[in-house]
Amino acid sequence: MTDLSNYRNIGIFAHVDAGKTTTTERILKLTGKIHKTGEVHDGEATTDFMDQEQERGITIQSAATSCEWDGHRLNIIDTPGHVDFTIEVYRSLKVLDGGVGVFCASGGVEPQSETNWRYANDSGVARIIFVNKLDRMGGDFYRVVKQVEDVLGANPLVMVLPIGIEDDFSGVVDLLTRKAWVWDDSGDPEKYEIIDPPADMADKIEEYREKLIETALEQDDDLLEAYLDGNEPAIDDVKKCIRKGTIALDFFPTFCGSAFKNKGVQNVLNAVVDYLPNPTEVEPQPEIDLEGNETGVKAIVDPTKPFRALAFKIMDDRYGALTFTRIYSGTVKKGDSVLNTFTGKTERIGRIVEMHADSREELNSAEAGDIVAFLGMKNTQTGHTLADEKNPATLEPMVFPDPVISIAIAAKDKAGTEKMGIALGKMIAEDPSFQVETDQETGESIMKGMGELHLDIKVDILKRTHGVEVEVGKPQVAYRESITQTVEDSYTHKKQTGGSGQFGKIDYVIEPLVDSEESYEFESKVTGGNVPREYWGAIEKAFLKMMDEGTMAGFPLVKVKFTLNDGAFHAVDSSTMAFEAATRNAYRQSIPKAKPQLLEPIMKIDVFTPDDHVGDVIGDLNRRRGMIKAQEAGPTGVRIKSEAPLSEMFGYIGDLRTMTSGRGQFSMEFDHYSPCPNNVAEDVIAEVKARKEAK
Repeated sequence: MTDLSNYRNIGIFAHVDAGKTTTTERILKLTGKIHKTGEVHDGEATTDFMDQEQERGITIQSAATSCEWDGHRLNIIDTPGHVDFTIEVYRSLKVLDGGVGVFCASGGVEPQSETNWRYANDSGVARIIFVNKLDRMGGDFYRVVKQVEDVLGANPLVMVLPIGIEDDFSGVVDLLTRKAWVWDDSGDPEKYEIIDPPADMADKIEEYREKLIETALEQDDDLLEAYLDGNEPAIDDVKKCIRKGTIALDFFPTFCGSAFKNKGVQNVLNAVVDYLPNPTEVEPQPEIDLEGNETGVKAIVDPTKPFRALAFKIMDDRYGALTFTRIYSGTVKKGDSVLNTFTGKTERIGRIVEMHADSREELNSAEAGDIVAFLGMKNTQTGHTLADEKNPATLEPMVFPDPVISIAIAAKDKAGTEKMGIALGKMIAEDPSFQVETDQETGESIMKGMGELHLDIKVDILKRTHGVEVEVGKPQVAYRESITQTVEDSYTHKKQTGGSGQFGKIDYVIEPLVDSEESYEFESKVTGGNVPREYWGAIEKAFLKMMDEGTMAGFPLVKVKFTLNDGAFHAVDSSTMAFEAATRNAYRQSIPKAKPQLLEPIMKIDVFTPDDHVGDVIGDLNRRRGMIKAQEAGPTGVRIKSEAPLSEMFGYIGDLRTMTSGRGQFSMEFDHYSPCPNNVAEDVIAEVKARKEAK
């Protein structure tokens, strides 16, 4: 049986361009998993194996790989940094035990770092921090440490100090041992020496070392008391305390270096082994029942317990669908049958493979703590639980955000239509934040996603990976409708046409739903059986179905409460169908009376611009109906935080580059829905009307 104490399931996550993939490459080289290092800027990184990733120099989908360090097995997932692919980070963090947060020494804590950090907090993932790119102009380790405290509200535990900065960066001082790790300029990570640190750093080393030891020893009262009495603790005791505090999320051991120049990566690997938890040290996954309530039972990480696993990613390749799975408990063998508790169907595991980016190694079995891919799964989707047939249970599922942008697509010829349908089916299985639906009126396929880049990549994958030539419409915003006034109303559905008739009367109140996380609420206050309980479900179902289409422009209706106050029924003529019909007509009658309004998605926008273009960028954001929230000056430029409607942000990257001579960057993610100004709402409604008439 595998010794799980030697396992580390970790993810590497950061803002786009902070150096995650380069760090992963260096780790693979150091651990002997690869012999030639591939560079992101050359399109040769091991974990960036999609054409689109190599061309754009960004990571799009998370890639899994594993390697060995100091007798420990590391299962590593390299995740994307771009905001449109946050879903990949979220689902990876969901199945990992620890993480390495990479921050750029000059860029600092950037917007996507905040989102990823929030996801890691939600998932309770222990982390270490690696401040990368210290060889870069404007690199400042101490500033980034301060930002981690201020922006993320986290407690960084500084473990090393940099020797030199920018071009002079040569190594780090390990505060625990008071020794300097200095690399030569050959770029070979193995060519370093451990020597005494520079004399001019002595005071700083003692200051930070004292802080480090005091913070760590707060995990053990006896050791802290002895230390305050003047007894120097043993390094092994300090390490135990650091490990305990890291797993408890009390602090985050913080390292620095330059992955590109091969400096400082060994210290990070040692920290992964020393401080991040093994699978048995993490809070076990709670099991839930069919209604989604916790049962109080947890999936203990133990190969002898009943089988429990979570499918966290589907990837289609030339051999069929790969189902990436984290096994929480039990053991599974090639050819075993397991139960998918979401579908209630049994699935047979054809093959088990260990992934190394896009190559694989066949396994005969896998057990608790492993991250592997199964082949042969027919109906398993992201977030589904696989369990022992004789002892079923469901793990807490994943929750994915709704798309905010859509485009219409059509195959260029008839042969391509069928091919496109198959390709889209595979793409939906791979990415839960990507949706496709058919417009009932026009028969068009509508692709929905998290942003322009997200859909742009999907169209590219359709063309290149699946060989489908498509025509693409212009992006459409996912508007919503809501109501602003309360309406008390009544509707009677009566139909008499020979034989048994139809009768259903409902008295109801429709009101805006404020101060609630829910999008819709239903309540029945009917007493005395005027509307028998058996019809309440039909009324709720019919109203919910009608909310798919608002009365202004046909966008989904949200934030509405429907209260059934009273009504009447007929012993012979009343039926589920009659009350459904009454509810549908009540919706059409009352929603227009409730003063409906159009809501538009508002995006959180973070723009970086050089100092001399700040005025232009702010002026442009104001023209886009943007609200400036904050400005932060940094060593190489200014970060402007704002909110703006998605409809005004199409093509923004091109305009920003023009304004800033190609040096500006921005990231954008959905924040909330807000009422549309009247003139904008009128234009949107007119456009929808014109589209419908044209078809």
